[in-house]
Amino acid sequence: EDIILGNPPDIPEVTMVHLPRVEATLAPLALLTKTVWLPWIKLEKPDARLIRLSEKNNNWTFNLANDDNKDANAKPSAWSFRLDNILFDQGRIAIDDKVSKADLEIFVDPLGKPLPFSEVTGSKGKADKEKVGDYVFGLKAQGRYNGEPLTGTGKIGGMLALRGEGTPFPVQADFRSGNTRVAFDGVVNDPMKMGGVDLRLKFSGDSLGDLYELTGVLLPDTPPFETDGRLVAKIDTEKSSVFDYRGFNGRIGDSDIHGSLVYTTGKPRPKLEGDVESRQLRLADLGPLIGVDSGKGAEKSKRSEQKKGEKSVQPAGKVLPYDRFETDKWDVMDADVRFKGRRIEHGSSLPISDLSTHIILKNADLRLQPLKFGMAGGSIAANIHLEGDKKPMQGRADIQARRLKLKELMPDVELMQKTLGEMNGDAELRGSGNSVAALLGNSNGNLKLLMNDGLVSRNLMEIVGLNVGNYIVGAIFGDDEVRVNCAAANLNIANGVARPQIFAFDTENALINVTGTASFASEQLDLTIDPESKGIRIITLRSPLYVRGTFKNPQAGVKAGPLIARGAVAAALATLVTPAAALLALISPSEGEANQCRTILSQMKK
Repeated sequence: EDIILGNPPDIPEVTMVHLPRVEATLAPLALLTKTVWLPWIKLEKPDARLIRLSEKNNNWTFNLANDDNKDANAKPSAWSFRLDNILFDQGRIAIDDKVSKADLEIFVDPLGKPLPFSEVTGSKGKADKEKVGDYVFGLKAQGRYNGEPLTGTGKIGGMLALRGEGTPFPVQADFRSGNTRVAFDGVVNDPMKMGGVDLRLKFSGDSLGDLYELTGVLLPDTPPFETDGRLVAKIDTEKSSVFDYRGFNGRIGDSDIHGSLVYTTGKPRPKLEGDVESRQLRLADLGPLIGVDSGKGAEKSKRSEQKKGEKSVQPAGKVLPYDRFETDKWDVMDADVRFKGRRIEHGSSLPISDLSTHIILKNADLRLQPLKFGMAGGSIAANIHLEGDKKPMQGRADIQARRLKLKELMPDVELMQKTLGEMNGDAELRGSGNSVAALLGNSNGNLKLLMNDGLVSRNLMEIVGLNVGNYIVGAIFGDDEVRVNCAAANLNIANGVARPQIFAFDTENALINVTGTASFASEQLDLTIDPESKGIRIITLRSPLYVRGTFKNPQAGVKAGPLIARGAVAAALATLVTPAAALLALISPSEGEANQCRTILSQMKK
């Protein structure tokens, strides 16, 4: 009656286990063979309290009194112990774990009758092969884990199944923390030593980022998700454990995901490795990864920011994304993950395909090397480097766009289906800050763009929603549809302000030169557009135009001052030999003279 097992001296609470009543039967004849045999033992309402104060200080790891003085050459005892069955009514396990911030109560009840492993998991062949025991007890848990509310239910095998070394021990659980759900069924191998697990494991919730609180695995914020796969783990509490989430399938937002990931614990940081693929990827579901709103994840992000006391609100009148990169967690884990997206969806008009990237995270230093995808019949290739260990974050992007087809960039615009033109470009940008807006706001670098054989009209500007473009095209060309032989831009960016070395349009009617500045920091425009007639085709406008205002609300008009002198625009562009020569590198040799930009830039170079 009333048996108490006490805690070690350095554990503040007195009681580890309380047994109000214990009954047992002893087989006396077995004593003659030096065997203590208990056919059964019955525990009435057992109550256990598991406490962990630090990684190496808990109340369930014992050093027996004679272990240190044990003679290595001593013969083993001639006596043995045998226990055939453990019975008990409702039991309780209280967990107070300072390491995982867990404060839980787990209630254990007999199931009434054992449930076969195959009946719970639906895996008959596996159960027969491994001879997994039945589920005997039901579990109910409530409390907090890592400071978050947690509730759940489950089933486990009988107590005697724990003693069999190498015998799989059946487990099943389904629990929730907030809107995050984790469910699994399978076996624990060598349960007394916690040698490993083999489970069917399902996750679901509002965001993959929420799993960090439950698992310690750092994943990006995403729209709602669910996954279903097999977890095979080898656990070594002294060195490192390996968790292999194999062949999982699921979704993030409206995108499917498939793959395998391996999470390895250890020093200096745990590491996540593997391959993930999406056969149909919705681009908006990647929004939180690149610092822009994904739509479905907006409310979740708002709750997260409110919880942390942070504000990342998009300012009124601003276009560049202000969503913050959460670099404070980047140093908790390293990663080496390859991702592929076969088919990409972005509304109905942006044709993107075959996205692939290699994500490398090491000591808060994040690289996407490379990031590639097909777009509009051409390709985009980039190397992205974000140094999250720097305050503020340092960023660098090197991007190359090649042979993007104009008619495929705007497949819904009938006018653009008449052109065979293409677009090429290079960008090299460096900046600092914890959002896209901040990075661009103080960025330095260069941007080059070339477009050949395009078309432009007021109607096109109206279709794509560029009211300022509508005004400018109308002011220069009227209502005519105009062919653009070549559009060329070579912009230097210093401290977030872009200044054209060359920014010109060669059309069938006019030569147009653009000068001025565009500030990414203030999102202010201050541009001057100088048009000049070509040959016998006369345009009516001989005054320069201006574009001022903000990126979101630009304003255009006729600039006061003298008229443009005939030949002045061509003369000005003729002086820009070096910027023009740099743009020639964007044109593939295979295009030859078919690309009108090659001819025009070569003439400028001369």
